[in-house]
Amino acid sequence: MRIAMIGAGYVGLVSGACFAEFGVEVTVIDTDTSKVAALREGRIPIYEPGLDRLVAENVAAGRLAFADDLDAGVRGAEAVFLAVGTPSRRGDGHADLSFVFAAAEQVARALTGPAVLVTKSTVPVGTGRQVREIVRAARPDLDIEVASNPEFLREGSAIGDFMRPDRVVVGADSERAREVLRRLYRPLYLIETPILFTAIETAELIKYAANAFLATKITFINEVADLCEKVGADVHDVARGMGLDGRIGRKFLHPGPGFGGSCFPKDTLALARTARDAGAPISIVETVVAVNDARKAQMAERVIAACGGSVSGKTVAVLGLTFKPETDDMRDAPALVVVPRLVEAGATVRAYDPEGAAVARPLLPAATRFAESALDAAAGADALVLLTEWNEFRALAPARLRAAMRGDVVLDLRNVYDPAAMRAAGFRYSSIGRP
Repeated sequence: MRIAMIGAGYVGLVSGACFAEFGVEVTVIDTDTSKVAALREGRIPIYEPGLDRLVAENVAAGRLAFADDLDAGVRGAEAVFLAVGTPSRRGDGHADLSFVFAAAEQVARALTGPAVLVTKSTVPVGTGRQVREIVRAARPDLDIEVASNPEFLREGSAIGDFMRPDRVVVGADSERAREVLRRLYRPLYLIETPILFTAIETAELIKYAANAFLATKITFINEVADLCEKVGADVHDVARGMGLDGRIGRKFLHPGPGFGGSCFPKDTLALARTARDAGAPISIVETVVAVNDARKAQMAERVIAACGGSVSGKTVAVLGLTFKPETDDMRDAPALVVVPRLVEAGATVRAYDPEGAAVARPLLPAATRFAESALDAAAGADALVLLTEWNEFRALAPARLRAAMRGDVVLDLRNVYDPAAMRAAGFRYSSIGRP
């Protein structure tokens, strides 16, 4: 079986490599010629654990190829996946579908035989119908089915999520489209993965509803953490007590500085806008968006308060810049709000991230200094802020950290460290939602 993946970004590259591992012949197509050239040379443009090995093995096996020529790349494909960007549209927060629509029309014109055009990108309800109209207008002579197959990949765990997913969702209105997707995912039938076939609109909404619900859990526990600080409770015990209830579950109940990344910020905003336009506003999601945006700014003010109300002339070490560990993704990361505010307030910020420095550098103020290690960042610092819970930060001995620093202020915004151990080392230590 042969398929094409339009877009060599995070979703397209991971999905293409994983389908190739299933034994499918895959061509990943991108208009960025430099990216395609790098992939052909074995250089992976994103950081995802295990992806470099997976790509290399499948290229060597002849199952995975990269192209910048769409016409040639889709030739003979039974299915073509659209995995292009759908960023928030400036001004109104709706998903920008221009890349999806342009790719759909180009693919339709390039196809030489019947195929299934599958939307892998996260798109609002109704997009599949619009894609179908575009395809029919471009190629009324060709039988092109349209389907939706949203992705549920967590950055840092994407390969495992693809190979051993909780479920696969397929939105399709024809048996031929369902059969093509069924064949593609046949290896997952063998491990009894639930595969849910729905209408296209339903599949599109499942993706948004799932992300919005998870974002709501994060925002809820963040606000509970604030309450815990006021009343002397421990948010981790509260979260554990909640999570042991099977109706709630323990995941996504870890407090922090607010969610970021490629999905939750833009998807909650897009769902809120779509719902309001449809006359069925989802007030909970609108509140989640507002509360999460405000929280990132509050974290910067918390740092300033911990430093006695001013960071002017002080050196602040920031550990972790990416929105989560095991990725180099900086999209909507709390660091993009916290670091500029500290610089604006007069601090010298010395930052370290194991994988994200190269991506972060052009996004942060020019005055930001980048360290080569966590201890290098901490050396001579008046205060230290932990923003991303990379495992290597967990291994830092409090005594070594204290010896490296000039000051004694530590703000642990991911609750990585043991409060008693940090205080025993001489730190004025604070975390999220713990007494």
